[in-house]
Amino acid sequence: MKKVLAQVSSSLNCGAPGRIVEQIGLLAQKSGWDCYVVHGLKYSNPSKLKTIPVESSWGEKVHTVQSLLLDNHGLNSISATKQLIENLRLIKPNIVHIHNLHGYFLNYMVLFDYLKEINVPIVWTLHDCWAFTGHCAHFDFIGCDKWKYGCGNCTAKKTYPRSFFLSQSSRNYQVKKECFTGVEHHITLVPVSNWIENFLQDSFLKNCKVHTIHNGVDITLFRPCSEEEKKRLLEKHQLEGKFVVLGCAAPWHERKGYSDFYKLRESLPMNVALIMVGLNPKQKVQAEKAGIIGIMRTESQTELAGYYSIADVFINPTYEDNFPTTNLEALACGTPVITYQTGGSPEAIDEHTGLVIPRGDVLALKEAILTIHSVGKQHFTTACRERAIRLYNKQERFEEYIRLYEHLLNGKVS
Repeated sequence: MKKVLAQVSSSLNCGAPGRIVEQIGLLAQKSGWDCYVVHGLKYSNPSKLKTIPVESSWGEKVHTVQSLLLDNHGLNSISATKQLIENLRLIKPNIVHIHNLHGYFLNYMVLFDYLKEINVPIVWTLHDCWAFTGHCAHFDFIGCDKWKYGCGNCTAKKTYPRSFFLSQSSRNYQVKKECFTGVEHHITLVPVSNWIENFLQDSFLKNCKVHTIHNGVDITLFRPCSEEEKKRLLEKHQLEGKFVVLGCAAPWHERKGYSDFYKLRESLPMNVALIMVGLNPKQKVQAEKAGIIGIMRTESQTELAGYYSIADVFINPTYEDNFPTTNLEALACGTPVITYQTGGSPEAIDEHTGLVIPRGDVLALKEAILTIHSVGKQHFTTACRERAIRLYNKQERFEEYIRLYEHLLNGKVS
């Protein structure tokens, strides 16, 4: 039997979800699958897979404007999605793997009418919580639990996917519920963290099968770098003899703990150096005025691994996150992690590989940094690297998806 996989993603080989789609597809190809990616255009890089763009660039702009004005994200692009369905009828997928339906590129009602008709297994990776809310992709920061019983009077309408005027969260919630539960017995949800998984029992997706698969990283790329590379970076930034604290985000904003870095700089001694990677030009200037080493982007992931390697500790003062890969990259490079008790961020570490502190407690963050300073990075390095290899090897995590496809195709998952 021919095995055909169709993945659905707003991005193509771009950003974390888009690269995950690409790598799963390439691995599936090696396992005998014919692989397609249904995707949006705005965030796309060249792909080695067969690709099916849904909308035109102009169509995505129209979808975006309608969503901004009417709060009907995912309910536009009707004609483009109907044409997509005709293309899918030709390739006849055995498995449809959804990643992101949000992103101004597709009409999910039209897609789910088709999925209800073809009656094939659906894998849905939950990179965020959009699938079971009436509007937002993240609700932890504002402490909202309306998604449990039906959204309305949305306090997050200005957050992605933003609406300038109308709030249709109650209607959107009901439309999603009707669409997605209509094929719930064919869906296997794949949360990327235990934190997301725990929400599902209180959501309208509670009757779907669940199979959590954490994200992974390339442990051959993210690994402790050579002494020569460490020396080069330390000399470049005049860091010899200093205790190095690193933070990475793309982009940096308040929900990533941007201001907390400045508070740390004011309270930590100057023999503790702070580095922020992923700043925009304006933020870089601000950081350097405050005595923080600001880096807009590294030249390569290899150089990024070098920064993780020279850091004595990686801090992730995030206020909203599902399962950040930056934590995994730091661990793979042998660097302990300090994170706020936020979302799925603490799941990556244990008592041997870092510290978890209350969200927003900058004083506790400072004390945690000084604790790592007093103990020494070398106390954590081996455990960090071993944990990354054991739990977050991306090759093994992607192979878990291939096994899931095969089990679903053979009817072994109940």
